[in-house]
Parts: sequence; structure tokens; C-alpha cells
Amino acid sequence: MTYPERKRTEPGPRFPIPRTLSPMVRALAVSDEVDAGLHVRAARLRDVDLIVAAGDLPFDYLTDLSDAVDKPGVMVPGNHDPDISGFSQRAGMWMRAGHPSEWPGPAGYDDADGRVVDVAGLRFAGLGGCVRYRNGPNQWTQGEQARRARKLVRAARRCERRDGRGVDVLLTHAPPRRCGDREDPPHHGFDCLHAVVEALRPRLLLHGHIHPFGEPVPDRFIGATRVVNVVGRRVLEL
Repeated sequence: MTYPERKRTEPGPRFPIPRTLSPMVRALAVSDEVDAGLHVRAARLRDVDLIVAAGDLPFDYLTDLSDAVDKPGVMVPGNHDPDISGFSQRAGMWMRAGHPSEWPGPAGYDDADGRVVDVAGLRFAGLGGCVRYRNGPNQWTQGEQARRARKLVRAARRCERRDGRGVDVLLTHAPPRRCGDREDPPHHGFDCLHAVVEALRPRLLLHGHIHPFGEPVPDRFIGATRVVNVVGRRVLEL
């Protein structure tokens, strides 16, 4: 996988041209900021099909949301989340290092970090974490995340060769570099996400990490891929 010259991405048209035809799925997307009482109000969102979590939220909060809507979830960890790497599911059982283990993440969610997962009829590819700025889990240098990105692209292509289905949503914690990120080092985006979008052509890239602090946050586009900041909460038709 090669990395094209990075270009600054500006806000684009509201709706991209979809790459493929897939079922319409209504998702509650959340990240970074706890909305007190949302799990109560979410119970009234009967038409929500799944919850998409882009990181840095308490796992109990995510579990409550999943329980409230009684629908599955998909997540990637943020830089303030604990390390949940190394776990996999076999026949409905969580495993780590070949042994049955208790899943430390939120109940009812698939972990898409570095993986391709199918949830609620959609295919997600995920890359959690942010640019490394201190010690701690879920932080990566640009080079480390680029290596993880190449593995993710290979996994997605294997899945597509198997069943003919591409990735619908790229789920990340940090945004692509110069596509809705900030200039202070902890809030730089990842360069490699531009190449991942070019390789997989998802219809949506959902991310967190960049707090709007009350300012409007326009959606952006990389090609036909709509890039959406979901800090707080968004209800999206995917």
C-alpha cells in the first residue's frame, strides 16, 4: 500500500455518492463526551439499529446505551480507554492467548480496533487510538499506526475476496491528518488514514477525539468518503 501526497480536505457536499447498495441502518454514534441521561432517552429511539462508539467513553456508559436500545454495538478504543487488545471471539467465547477470558470491554460490543467486523448488516474496519503524546495504551506513532493500517487493509481485502463485500464504515478514534484535526500535537490526525480511505473506499469515516467546544463541526470529504466527527452523540443513517 502506498501513501499518496496528502491534501487538505475541505467541507464537501452534504451527501456523497454511495459506492455500493446496502441496507439502510440507523445508528446512534457516540464518542468522548458523556451525555447524562442519554441511556434513558435512548430507550425511546426504537428505530436505532446499532450503537457506534469512537472511543473515550466509560464502558459502563456504553453498556447502558446498548441495554437501553437493546441493539448491538461496535467500538474502537480511545487514548483514555484501558488496554483491551489481544482478545478474540471463538464460538461466542472471548479468548486471550488461547485461553477463555472475560471480555474487559463494554458488554454487547464488537471491538473493531485493527479488525474487520460485520454488525447490523454493515461492514466496519477500525483503528483506535491517537497520535502518541505520552505513555499509555491506545497511542501510536505515525509509523506504528501506518503498520496497523496496512494490516487492516489486507484483512479487509481478504474479506472482500471471500464474500464480495467491501467496507461500509471506517471507524477511528482520531481523524485523518488535516481533515478536522487540530494543530496541537495530541490532536494531530493520522496521515495513514488517507491511504486507508483510498484503498477501501468506505462510504463513511466516523471519528471522535476532537472536541468541538460548542463550535459547528462540518462534515468533510476525502473523495466520496464522508468524514464525520461524532464527539458527544450523532444519529446517522448509514
